[in-house]
Amino acid sequence: MPITTEDVDRGGVRLRLIRVAASLLADQGSAAVTTRAVAQAAGMQAPAIYRLFGDKDGLLEAVAEHVMDTYVAEKSAHVEATESDPVEDLHAGWRAHVEFGLANPALFRFLHDPERAAASPATEAGLEVLRTRVHRVAAAGRLRVAEPRAVAMVHAAGTGAVTTLLAAADSDLGLAEALWEAVSRAILTDAAPVEDGVARTVAFRATVDVLPGLTGCERSLMVEWLDRAIVATDA
Repeated sequence: MPITTEDVDRGGVRLRLIRVAASLLADQGSAAVTTRAVAQAAGMQAPAIYRLFGDKDGLLEAVAEHVMDTYVAEKSAHVEATESDPVEDLHAGWRAHVEFGLANPALFRFLHDPERAAASPATEAGLEVLRTRVHRVAAAGRLRVAEPRAVAMVHAAGTGAVTTLLAAADSDLGLAEALWEAVSRAILTDAAPVEDGVARTVAFRATVDVLPGLTGCERSLMVEWLDRAIVATDA
């Protein structure tokens, strides 16, 4: 279906409202992002927001996605650079996450609100990049725990670091790096994991999806066995 002038106009209005809301969010926090305030700042009527976004939460989610797009695209570009060291990529992603949270405190708090974070497409996009980074580490034989456990640990510690730093009078970036060191010791092997049976198992688990010659049932069964073995070693 071809794009019409109405579609272009609608997209322009939507982007204008998102940019205005993003500016209010950055300058004054989420409490300032009301439908009335955004409409007034954009020179529009409040019903336009309801038509395009449904409600204030819909508008804030659109703002989050808009701001996160560039951030996630930059992280994805690093992930796709397969020549780079996967552990260094994971560490770089950690630093980027902390820097983003400290630079965008109101947006960070909105994205990590426990009552809505699980349903946020913007949050899920960021998590998917983290999963990809962790998968590369696993495939390289450098992961000593199951991929979901590693993702959960990195995400929880990173979010906790930013939350703590935002609440502190002074941002001690050394705290974030200290947390990274603690998490990395818990989830990573040494550079030469040949003798680490768990790392070898996790690495093999990371390749199951691309192994040739297996049926779907065989692949599922192998995944189940490997996951069970990894969990048993974690216990």
